[in-house]
Amino acid sequence: MLPASIHEMDALQLSEAIRTKKVSSAEVMTATLDRIERLNPKVNAIVSLRDRASLMSEAAEKDAMLARGQVMGPMHGLPQAVKDLDNVRGLPTTKGSPLLKDFMPETDSIQVERMRHAGAIFIGKTNVPQFGLGSHTTNPVFGPSRNPYDLSRTPGGSSGGAAVALAMRLLSVADGSDYGGSLRNPAGWNNVFGFRPSTGRVPSDESDLYLPTMGTAGPMARTVPDLAMLLTVQSGYDARVPLSIASDPSVFAGSLKRDFKGTRIAFLGDFNGYLPYEAGVLETCRTALKTFEEIGCIVEDAIPDYPVDDMWRAWLKLRAWQSGGNGKAFYDNPLKRAYLNKQMIFEVESGLNLSAFDITAAGQVRSAWYKSLLRFFTKYDFFVLPTAQLFPFPVETVWPTEIAGRAMTTYHEWMKVVLPATMWGGPALAVPAGFGDNGLPMGLQIVGPNHAELACLKLAHAYDQASQWVRKRPPPGV
Repeated sequence: MLPASIHEMDALQLSEAIRTKKVSSAEVMTATLDRIERLNPKVNAIVSLRDRASLMSEAAEKDAMLARGQVMGPMHGLPQAVKDLDNVRGLPTTKGSPLLKDFMPETDSIQVERMRHAGAIFIGKTNVPQFGLGSHTTNPVFGPSRNPYDLSRTPGGSSGGAAVALAMRLLSVADGSDYGGSLRNPAGWNNVFGFRPSTGRVPSDESDLYLPTMGTAGPMARTVPDLAMLLTVQSGYDARVPLSIASDPSVFAGSLKRDFKGTRIAFLGDFNGYLPYEAGVLETCRTALKTFEEIGCIVEDAIPDYPVDDMWRAWLKLRAWQSGGNGKAFYDNPLKRAYLNKQMIFEVESGLNLSAFDITAAGQVRSAWYKSLLRFFTKYDFFVLPTAQLFPFPVETVWPTEIAGRAMTTYHEWMKVVLPATMWGGPALAVPAGFGDNGLPMGLQIVGPNHAELACLKLAHAYDQASQWVRKRPPPGV
């Protein structure tokens, strides 16, 4: 096998080739770094890249282990870049902020620790919006990442660098995280897969262990089996996170084949006119729905029996409490506040206007939304939604201020379509839906019952086998 073909392999293929010594980890690292050197300047997906000599030395160590019959795990020898919100020992965690550009963590996050134990070699980080706020990957430390299907457009975010690195074949698999669509929107806008798992599936380091954030880490990939592979590494109970799910992650490593004849899917669309969409988004997604019908599913238009605007307004309060709380220490220092972006200032100041009783009331709305979806899932096996309400916008735009003539009142209102799944707390898997007449990609969210990650993976896999968007439509020049 020639190193030139390495970038075309998916993660499971590459892992098997390394394990069986058809290709060496050193060859994989050389091919990866060469490709990053050639293509990354165009898209700015990978940041804080380590020096080649150190990485080649680590790759040689992985090859020496194989020569001794030692295999660390499914990521043995795979180059991996971690989203720049997560700590990797020995690499800066900037979160895209000048306030943290020199922060060097001494320990790994839980999921990074698990990827390291599985044999990954950390080559650098993937770019993010400042503090991960907003679905547009740009920051004052590294600048903007660019959409590989149109370099003048955003790739989304906050896992934008990860999605671009996958689409450009700079990485075979990537990690991300999702609070308000940060795994799902960039996956949809870059023609790859992103999986937001159920709350607690992937343990995360939090300052408050008993009031978990609505954000969660999860996998991104170009194939559904690769998505499942990384989820087996990321997930599983950890005593440091008492609310993490105690179940065997190896269940995701099994077969993803399943017959979906008669499976009932609800398409929530625009919630009976509540959500505005740019022209072409719903049309692209409705065309994709035909693929679900081709594999035997029954697809109907339906929405849950609950006021979706109440859910949105409760989310705003919970978001301000949680995200604003993370930035308040910077906000309270006038010298540091000057470096905060408008998004973080909005969250902190919104949080300052909330009482504890406001948070309680918002939590009760979230619970009522959850109960309404429990009822909804007695009739439907899954529901699906677009991953965004518009196609990728120009990279110079801070955030969309209107969609289809409707004004957006906050920096994240244009992403309302992802919030039904965030407030639900169950699994939501983004799959490619196809391309609009403008040549830009769009995705669909597959949302399943709580803890039904395996069912979502199987449906996504069947859909991908029938649609094959990643294979049919790589970015120009890839």
